Amino acid sequence: MKVFQPENPDIICAWRWTERGLYLLDQRLLPQKERYIPCRTWQEVRRAIREMVVRGAPAIGITAAIGLVLGAERLKVHTRRAFLSGLKRIAQGLSRARPTAVNLFWALRRMVHRAETEADAGPRELIEILRAEALSIWEEDLSACRRMGRLGAELLPEEGTVLTHCNAGALATGGYGTALGVIRAAVEAGKRLSVLADETRPYLQGARLTAWELKKAGVPVSVILDSAAGFLMARGRVQAVIVGADRIAANGDTANKIGTYSLAVLARENGVPFYVAAPTSTFDLACPSGEHIPIEERSSEEVHFCAGKRITPRGVSAVNPAFDVTPASFITAIVTEKGVIRPPYSENIPAVLSGETQAS
Repeated sequence: MKVFQPENPDIICAWRWTERGLYLLDQRLLPQKERYIPCRTWQEVRRAIREMVVRGAPAIGITAAIGLVLGAERLKVHTRRAFLSGLKRIAQGLSRARPTAVNLFWALRRMVHRAETEADAGPRELIEILRAEALSIWEEDLSACRRMGRLGAELLPEEGTVLTHCNAGALATGGYGTALGVIRAAVEAGKRLSVLADETRPYLQGARLTAWELKKAGVPVSVILDSAAGFLMARGRVQAVIVGADRIAANGDTANKIGTYSLAVLARENGVPFYVAAPTSTFDLACPSGEHIPIEERSSEEVHFCAGKRITPRGVSAVNPAFDVTPASFITAIVTEKGVIRPPYSENIPAVLSGETQAS
């Protein structure tokens, strides 16, 4: 059986992609169970993204790219024109999975563009080309995470405690992680760090996923209540905060898991550096500021229930925004695979992404 994966995958992987289909590690069940859900159609992939089987902006982009390949494989057409038409319909369907993570749209645009540029390829050849492109997206993200890790590790102290929110590790990316990749690289370089992982209600990605990943990587980690971060910062028990991102606007405003903005405010108040780590695919230069980032509102049931048990009174409503926006003015630096970007972000982000200047 043929298996599609990077040459040097990470020790933790959210996918198994074979000629039989895509198998997604069900992140809703971790750490109690490690179960893979089979996806053989693009509709099943869309459902898996929507229902949080897989999550994390880079991982969503990779999953969508593979989902597009699965859909292309089932197109019953004989001409290039009909194939491209069907491919665009599938891409449009996948793009409706979730609205905030820009990597989803970036990956789908890249895949469709790749097919469009192959003027002499028929449907059979285009499927092979798309499969290779999806694998390249995965490989490039893994490589970007490892490079971000090396660059960002220099920002962290030689010794101390780093606070992170949600899960920005291997499970949320092609491997290694963005924010967690920086922490892992720093520890691998000999820095004596421990991690505080916010529980991250309502899905508890920090308590379940970040703690699970760091334990596997041998990094000391303690889970804290979301509401404990300010107290611990005020007591000097946090030396740096680092988080991932789901979309970064042209001015540096950053959308990430709900609760991130509160941490940034607390970090500013307590003189703690606040870092964002994200690949360049997470930047949206067409989005001028955070006011233009669409924020996903998820079901109130996620707030009403925890571990399958209702925790709120019946008849009480709940509000469940999945993300918030941290203003660029609260961000000390943004770590990318192209370098560390510092303020002024409106000038430095476009310049670094276009290759006109080097990040620090």
